[in-house]
Amino acid sequence: MHIGVLQFVLLIRGSESIKDKRRVVRSVKDRLHREHQISVAEVAHLDSMHSAGMAAAVVAGSAARVKEILDVVRAKLEGLHDAELRNCHAEVLSGEQLPLAFADETGEPLWSEQERREMEARGAEALGEEELAVGQSGVEELGAEGAVGERGDHTGDTA
Repeated sequence: MHIGVLQFVLLIRGSESIKDKRRVVRSVKDRLHREHQISVAEVAHLDSMHSAGMAAAVVAGSAARVKEILDVVRAKLEGLHDAELRNCHAEVLSGEQLPLAFADETGEPLWSEQERREMEARGAEALGEEELAVGQSGVEELGAEGAVGERGDHTGDTA
């Protein structure tokens, strides 16, 4: 599991009120979520009419897929007509970097080594069955990182 975070500031020049700014912010959030299945929130500059501090998060099975999604999102942000992208920073974390990814708050493992292997085997079996069912239906192939839509948009599980 890999987690990507994109922090950015949008400069909204044509805004004459907080309501104008929120219209642009809502449009950006809705578009990015709809097209890339990522979580997006305004996190800073909430009372400013002309800037919005925002963050986007994505989860995927590989760091390469996370980076690919964040790169596409950044390119879309650079092409916005209603706002100008400023101060953009991306970071990709491995799930193993998270303090409680595989242990509880006391540091004890959540699963024994045998339980972990069994879960991985069940997951691989389930993925194989899903790939077979999807492949036979002729819709689209499902990989470990999630489905890829007709235009290459990520449609797998994200945060």
